[in-house]
Amino acid sequence: MNRRTALILLASTALAACAPPPPTLGPDGKPLPKLYRISSTDARRIPFRALDAVNALRQGAGVSPLELSPELTAAAETHSRDMSLQNRPWLFGSDGSSPLDRASRVGFTGQLLGEMISESFESELETIAAWMQDGDKSSIVLNPAGRRMGFAFFQEPNGKIWWTMNIGT
Repeated sequence: MNRRTALILLASTALAACAPPPPTLGPDGKPLPKLYRISSTDARRIPFRALDAVNALRQGAGVSPLELSPELTAAAETHSRDMSLQNRPWLFGSDGSSPLDRASRVGFTGQLLGEMISESFESELETIAAWMQDGDKSSIVLNPAGRRMGFAFFQEPNGKIWWTMNIGT
């Protein structure tokens, strides 16, 4: 009987060790976000996942889909890196450039309808979802005049991600 009890106790302990640890809770009692580390493989896929997500939202709103623009993506990438260097999420570059200036510099010939930015530890889909909660940003994403999209990020070694999305005609 002791042997059977010992085996059951040992098996129970082994199974308990396999259970995931409980999530770490923040001061608000909610689980702290898990670090979203972007691999080189994911880095190539992220703009396409973002485009698919935005186009699904646009389809639901009855507007035409967007296409990725290499020019707007280049402007978004430059700004994501620049925000990291400045350590602040804002629409102006360290050289005083505006979103319009950056789009023009990379050769975008359409009209820039808007730029969305974010500093987060969240994925591109969570970031787009947060932008859609803001009426001004969602109106840019769903603007029927939109035809082109640029999407880029810069991830710091500590995991912080600087996101930029441009929408243009």
